[in-house]
Amino acid sequence: MAAKQYNLFRYFISRRMKNNAIPMVDICSVTGLGSSEIMVRRFSEYLGEHTNLCHLHRHTFYHLLFFTRGAGTHTIDFEHFPVHRNQIYFMVPGQVHVWQFDDAPEGFIVNFSPSFFESFLLRPDYLETFPFFDGVARIIDLPPSAGVEGQLEELLNHSPGRPDVLRVLLLRLFQTVETYVKPVPRLPVGHYNYLILKNLRKLIDQHFLTLHRPSEYARMLYITPNHLNALCKEHLGLQAGELIRSRIALEAKRLLINFGMSISEIAYALHFNDNSYFTKFFKKQTGLTPEEFRKQHQ
Repeated sequence: MAAKQYNLFRYFISRRMKNNAIPMVDICSVTGLGSSEIMVRRFSEYLGEHTNLCHLHRHTFYHLLFFTRGAGTHTIDFEHFPVHRNQIYFMVPGQVHVWQFDDAPEGFIVNFSPSFFESFLLRPDYLETFPFFDGVARIIDLPPSAGVEGQLEELLNHSPGRPDVLRVLLLRLFQTVETYVKPVPRLPVGHYNYLILKNLRKLIDQHFLTLHRPSEYARMLYITPNHLNALCKEHLGLQAGELIRSRIALEAKRLLINFGMSISEIAYALHFNDNSYFTKFFKKQTGLTPEEFRKQHQ
């Protein structure tokens, strides 16, 4: 295919991706109070007003939900979790999720924008130091003695006209929940290797469509590919190439549930020039062919 024709084809594929994209929910559309930075609600009321959010969607904001009652399934980035009392989960902007409840759920929901803490904290990456804001699907089961329900009740009843108090209460909640997260070895924040791995994840998110080799990311990070792989293996338990392939597979899943795009169009959108190679790649990553994955989510 000539370069001009190929680029034109890519353009139309990108348009199809946008037209069939998973709905992106902005915080202004769910606060209902004119606020563009934070919303704290009882979950039953929120769900009653936003029934469309029972369908697959993603957010431009941070999101947490604590269940005081409920049963069913919650799916985050295509990982399924059973819903039950005293369970809390956190999501970062861009993650895809959907609920399927077996009975009427209750609890507390908090949505806040990425800018909510910007003027309050000296370190803009402070939220990333909490293990549940790393972009990995994670559900945390809490004992009643944790006191999280009481803290959320206090957040709910506090005046939205005093946002700094809301920020303090929310940070206290994060610190409480963190004590119940199973500790894992982590690099000190600000450590040189911590910054490398943090920047690697950001670069992969930005370039995974076009850059597939660890050496390309190592070059942007000004280190050798061997050094990059050693860091990933030591601190993440994965090779750098596995991180890249995992991100491509996640995007493939997100596109496959957009039924307006064919498998071939999705393969080209992800820069696989050979449809059979895309199928082979996807099955190796997920254990399913693209067609089988799509049928599961029909």
